[in-house]
Amino acid sequence: MWKNFCRWMLYKRMRWTADVTVDIPKRCIFCLAPHTSNWDFIIGQLYSGAEGMKNNFLMKKEWFFWPLGGLFKRLGGIPVWRDKKTSLTDNLAKTALEQDTFRLCITPEGTRSLNTEWKKGFYFIAQKAQIPVLLYGVDYQKKRIQCTMSFVPTGNIEEEMHMVKQYYKDFKGKYPENFSIGEEESGE
Repeated sequence: MWKNFCRWMLYKRMRWTADVTVDIPKRCIFCLAPHTSNWDFIIGQLYSGAEGMKNNFLMKKEWFFWPLGGLFKRLGGIPVWRDKKTSLTDNLAKTALEQDTFRLCITPEGTRSLNTEWKKGFYFIAQKAQIPVLLYGVDYQKKRIQCTMSFVPTGNIEEEMHMVKQYYKDFKGKYPENFSIGEEESGE
């Protein structure tokens, strides 16, 4: 019933489409960009529901208040304490290695505001666990969710982050002025 509702809402009512050509393994990281609005969460949850996928996501701890905290945890939310100096990437990589199924969605910008310095936690988690990163783009202009590329990090972070940013350069977020791939936009 939930799957049917999500399919109806996302694809029929809201008229979004999906172009996903990459197989989704049991253990992976979903790298999602651009992230410019809270609507990205709603679109992502509708897409996951429509496709029958269960995945986790990181969210700042401030969102985990009553009554939303319980809902976010049930949906797969993992609260992040930004002020604590813990090795979240190490802990998540260890969890990925220990579980049969591990799917984690991370927005590399780390914020809905303009940020030219992307966070690399998604890369390090995938590298340590030796699992693929699936590049998911959300394009509000075309009303399309796209994933046509994946890779397993090799440790050549500069080259691979450049590749990731180039993949996202043409996607239009809900608020395009809040999205930047940083120095890569100038062709460097």
